[in-house]
Amino acid sequence: MTVKAIGGSLVWYASADGAVTRPDPRWREFTGQEPDGLADGHWFDAVHAGDRAEAKRLWGDAVASGKPAAFSCRLAGRDGTLHQVLLQAAPLADAAVPGQWMVFASAMEPLLRPDHATGGETRLEILDQIGQATRHVQEADSIMAITARLLGEAMGATRCAYADVDSDSDRFTIRSDWAREGVASSAGVYSLDLFGPQATSNLRQGRHLVDAELGDEGGGRMFNAIGIQAIICAGLVKDGRLVAMMAVHQAAPRRWTKDELLLVSEVVDRCWAHIERARDAAMLKEQDVRKDEFIATLAHELRNPLAPIKYAVAIAARHPLPEVIAGKFAVIDRQVSLMARLIDDLLDVSRINRGLIELRREDARLDELVARAVEGTQALLDSQRHRLTVAVPAGIPVHVDPARLVQVIGNLLTNAAKYTPPGGHIEVTGRIEDGRAVLAVRDDGLGMASADHARVFSMFTQLPHTRRHAQGGLGLGLALVRKLMELHGGTVRVDSPGLGEGSTFTVELPVREPSAVRADAPIPEPVATVPADAAGGRRILVVEDNDDGRQTLIELLRGMGHQVEDARDGHEALAMAARLEPELVLLDLGLPGIDGYEVAGRLRERHAGAELAIVALTGWGAAHDRMRTRAAGFDEHLVKPVEPTVLTRTVHEVLARVRRRS
Repeated sequence: MTVKAIGGSLVWYASADGAVTRPDPRWREFTGQEPDGLADGHWFDAVHAGDRAEAKRLWGDAVASGKPAAFSCRLAGRDGTLHQVLLQAAPLADAAVPGQWMVFASAMEPLLRPDHATGGETRLEILDQIGQATRHVQEADSIMAITARLLGEAMGATRCAYADVDSDSDRFTIRSDWAREGVASSAGVYSLDLFGPQATSNLRQGRHLVDAELGDEGGGRMFNAIGIQAIICAGLVKDGRLVAMMAVHQAAPRRWTKDELLLVSEVVDRCWAHIERARDAAMLKEQDVRKDEFIATLAHELRNPLAPIKYAVAIAARHPLPEVIAGKFAVIDRQVSLMARLIDDLLDVSRINRGLIELRREDARLDELVARAVEGTQALLDSQRHRLTVAVPAGIPVHVDPARLVQVIGNLLTNAAKYTPPGGHIEVTGRIEDGRAVLAVRDDGLGMASADHARVFSMFTQLPHTRRHAQGGLGLGLALVRKLMELHGGTVRVDSPGLGEGSTFTVELPVREPSAVRADAPIPEPVATVPADAAGGRRILVVEDNDDGRQTLIELLRGMGHQVEDARDGHEALAMAARLEPELVLLDLGLPGIDGYEVAGRLRERHAGAELAIVALTGWGAAHDRMRTRAAGFDEHLVKPVEPTVLTRTVHEVLARVRRRS
């Protein structure tokens, strides 16, 4: 019932303090309250809480002045709907009781907001409020909960719930709802049959369902049994299928307005769209995580068989071989190194894209980093009979992650070697320009069109005219160069006059400020290869469950002059260590029984104070794997397949470090 429906106005009499002395008999029709219910109260009690303080102030001003006043406020109707009314108050000069006032409430437009609203929000404002509150929410259940709460509060409802409808449209699930204090949650799985056949048919056509349509044979009896006297259920249909519903429950009888029906309809549509986006994003994220886990697992499984191949080639190279056989072994060695590099590149791209690579910066000299990159690519350069010239001034200071910058330079050299016809010329130059270190790798190879200059740095990109020279690459090398340079705060660009005219790749980095480097701070020296016999004669325990990998590694180490014993699993490793008292343990991580992390921890406990070095030799090489090995007490972490020269150097350096530590 509205003010307009009961004649356009309400009239009551009140004392100066607002106490009602004579209410209008039509008050019950409008508010649902008995007229006598206000006899000891104040008419302010019927004013919306958000307007009450201002109404009292304006009333007090009028009483103090003794003059008529007019102001607007919101009064709540019996159905919970708020009505904006114009109040006109005037003192009664001839009243039997002094200080009496007569108050008129004349009708204005009804509002959407019920008795729990604040401010003068309209339907669009409510939609905006819900949109702002859920804008950055990415969890579907949270979107449902926030939307249900805000809509329920805005409508002054008893309960509000969003429901997903199963693909067969026979069941719906309320995962999260909002309800007034003391009202039970409606969360659960239900059948659409509870609404009755006609109401269910209407919902499947996207029509509103209101309490009058339920009937005793449908859901009406059930809702009445749980104390719900009024309901809106807005069904959302997409591509001919009922996909979602938004329900608003009221414990008291209530007539729903057109604006309220429209609001619920718009809310369920927007809520569903947001939830679908969130679920799609979550699915993509989950798939991305699974992809990364798959790549890491694949890398581990591929590295394991590469290790014994690498060791076997190194063992064979110790013996005089016919030139043809030696050449074949060299091919095997290069291809194993290439496979390992491809695996590393694939993992690195995945890690960088997820923000999992952290640079370990230190002061370094650019010329020494170039020398290390050349050393790593020399075999490929030699196999292609390329002539390499390097002109990088000594001592250009940079603050970088040395391993990553060597990787950048190595990728550029590899790219030049692959896409330059055999017998080509590759030149590496360096200089300082405008406070930046500039390094250029120039070749006289295939070149590229200007339109491909930016494209060449994209992942999995191989230009059409270069594919037959790719030698099985994945098109990741230059993409890694760009990403690693960005992490360093540097840049990379390519210049080429055109096809067949060669290319120049230029990287730029900030030069390390002299003031930032202590005068006595040593610049790291390049790591030299240690002769095999320099670390010979050590007691080494090899723990590896791959038979070929274990046997070839044992033979390789014994060929270096070491005393070597082996174990196939964690328990055997602990028993062997107790007998051998090794100086060095080369320990795989993925062992049967107890894993390498636990073995390392037990070895540290049993051999506390002993000169014992533990090196992880594993196919797992991610940053979190290295962090775990450090935490477990490992001295070093090597990723399979390890170059024999690197293995020799590591054995020597780790044992020396342990002796210094002891």
